Amino acid sequence: MSGESIAKEANSAFAELKVLTNTERSQALENIYKSLKDNKSSIIEANKLDLENAKAKNLSSSLVKRLDLSNPGKFDSMLQGILDVANLPDPVGKVTLAKKIDEGLNLYRITAPIGVLLIIFESRPEVIANITALAIKSGNAAILKGGKESYQTFKIMSNIVSKALAETKVPPKAIQLIESREDVADLLDQDRYIDLVIPRGSNELVRNIKSNTKIPVLGHADGICSIYVDSNFDPVKAKRIVVDSKTNYPAGCNAVEQLLLNKSIPEDRVKDVIRSLIDEKVTVHVTPEIKSVISDLDQDYIVDAKDDSFDKEYLSLDISIKYVDNVKDAIDHINQHSSKHTECIITEDKDTANLFLKSIDSAGIYWNASTRFADGFRYGFGTEVGISTNKIHARGPVGLEGLMSYQYQLKGDGHIVGEYVGGGGDKLFVHEDI
Repeated sequence: MSGESIAKEANSAFAELKVLTNTERSQALENIYKSLKDNKSSIIEANKLDLENAKAKNLSSSLVKRLDLSNPGKFDSMLQGILDVANLPDPVGKVTLAKKIDEGLNLYRITAPIGVLLIIFESRPEVIANITALAIKSGNAAILKGGKESYQTFKIMSNIVSKALAETKVPPKAIQLIESREDVADLLDQDRYIDLVIPRGSNELVRNIKSNTKIPVLGHADGICSIYVDSNFDPVKAKRIVVDSKTNYPAGCNAVEQLLLNKSIPEDRVKDVIRSLIDEKVTVHVTPEIKSVISDLDQDYIVDAKDDSFDKEYLSLDISIKYVDNVKDAIDHINQHSSKHTECIITEDKDTANLFLKSIDSAGIYWNASTRFADGFRYGFGTEVGISTNKIHARGPVGLEGLMSYQYQLKGDGHIVGEYVGGGGDKLFVHEDI
């Protein structure tokens, strides 16, 4: 089937999906949840085949980690995300503005789904469940295109989701799961029928998609996250936050990749923070000034920082470390080198923290908290379609709200502009039912 045919069918299904009730949409998600849960063992077995193939082909360790559904809690967390989304309030049809334009002429701004989503992803088989849940709940149709490295997992999960939806009121073509034989370029040309592209994968994939479509793209290419440790800091908090941000899931886009230390921090405390990383087998890429301070630590995990070390997303147990003069120097460095994903300041000084929070130009700015919190599930969104570093429309972890647009509804009684002289345009009014 051609990309145009797939996109046309999705567009037609969207027209039917958007008018379903919240109950009908949520019941479909509960059906998917139950079907995936009942078939967990089969899905994990298929996932093992993909993992074996990925390792045989020497794919990157970060890709393999993202592909693996057997990690403790990962599958169950995916399922819980479906239920969490099903139980969220209905995002469709909310009145965000109600205004009396003239006597008997009322204006409403109403939340509405975006339309047809095209999601192209590498590895990350949980994307199937995450985006299917968010798309259905928000009234959007979705075309999901998986990569060949997750073929076996994608195939079985696709069949399960399709069978589960067949028992609901969701139109069959509202969620289309396209195997890797289909031509991505053909789908990216369908700007007449597809409203938004969401890439999930390597920065190479994201950059390639952005360069080859007229359809708006939501996402991020890199996850170069930073932590700045201020002179006035709590050493216990610092070690906990830095280690968690780096080691909790190094392959995640919200893992910290660079650590900036205030140069006035005593050397023994600098050494203590870095030792906490080395103890977890993290390789530190350090400038000469830092290297001289940690000369007595395990040299197997210490390497010299290179010219590009502070513009790199490692996605592994590696981190770049350097001194900065003060918080303003840290802000300047981050705004120049980060990918505008998530940054953190560790400090006990409120004024310094607020300066950092106001000055950093990233989607997420944290004070004394791990960068790993940059996630739709942890934000209480149920799950996410991805993290956006865009500044227009949605930013940061994108949940239901990020998949909504709005429409204006104007309700009159024979009103025409030729007779309009202005009226109560500045008056908001209480409404019960539009």
